[in-house]
Amino acid sequence: MLLKRAGSQPSMQDAPSYFTGQVRIDPLNAPPEPASVSCASVTFEPGARTAWHTHPLGQTLIVTAGCGWTQCEGEPIVEIRPGDVIWCPPRHRHWHGATPTTAMTHIAIQEALDGKNVEWMEKVSDAVYLAGPPAAT
Repeated sequence: MLLKRAGSQPSMQDAPSYFTGQVRIDPLNAPPEPASVSCASVTFEPGARTAWHTHPLGQTLIVTAGCGWTQCEGEPIVEIRPGDVIWCPPRHRHWHGATPTTAMTHIAIQEALDGKNVEWMEKVSDAVYLAGPPAAT
């Protein structure tokens, strides 16, 4: 058994080419081979978001705090809140992050295929992001 005590793994700052705004990544678990699933707690400050990306075997997001937005290509932006669980299918282009005014934290769980768990693409434009979710009817 391998126990990773809270606070024993350093937080990482976002990679500027993969995120817009301030993002902190707190690794939770990345077990050695043959395991291929990793997970992290990711905190997005207001206005922060990922770039468009895909996962070869999909991704599960569990929102733990705040309020955020996510969007799959070709679909409207959706608001996400604590307790929401999002499944993004394999190779499905998407992004996720905070709202313009509220931070959001989620746990991200993804499985690697041939050693790779994400394919990063271009950043989400301000115009796409600021369109926000459709107004409630």
